[in-house]
Amino acid sequence: MYSNVDIKQAVIDKKIEITNYGNFNKQLQPASFDCRLDDMFLKIKENHNGIISLDDEPEMEEIIRQEIIIPPGGFILGSTKEYIYLDNNISAMVMGRSSIGRHGLFIQNAGWTDPGFQGNITLELYNANRTAIKLKPGRRICQLVFAETKTPSDDPYSGKYQGQKRATGSKIHKDYELEG
Repeated sequence: MYSNVDIKQAVIDKKIEITNYGNFNKQLQPASFDCRLDDMFLKIKENHNGIISLDDEPEMEEIIRQEIIIPPGGFILGSTKEYIYLDNNISAMVMGRSSIGRHGLFIQNAGWTDPGFQGNITLELYNANRTAIKLKPGRRICQLVFAETKTPSDDPYSGKYQGQKRATGSKIHKDYELEG
């Protein structure tokens, strides 16, 4: 796992690139880097039959706002303002900030960002409360914890989310092409 000293050096060496950050030194923590919430969100459109299939691309509604309210039990996709690039021997764990989790907002992105990934990080935002939560873009929402692999990947990430910009809906339906 990288300390703040390691993160700074990896940025200097261009093994980690972070663009569109606000105040690098304020976002840099002792062993992580805080990312901020973007102003574009995606919400799954309610299906007429109430079923979402993993075999089909879900219909999404794009929302651009300077604040968004997530109702109790509500779920939306957001993303980091920061665009990142990871070298082929660096991975990043994406974690919600504890202070935000204490408000009942769960932040997840499947947790792992592979070596070679570049893009904005899509965040799954779930309100576990019985009351609504209001979010404003620009708030530090999650943190990246970086780690170096023992050896560089000989096949760095080049998957269906490579180069994604802003919140990106699920592309799990494309797995069928690989598995079928």
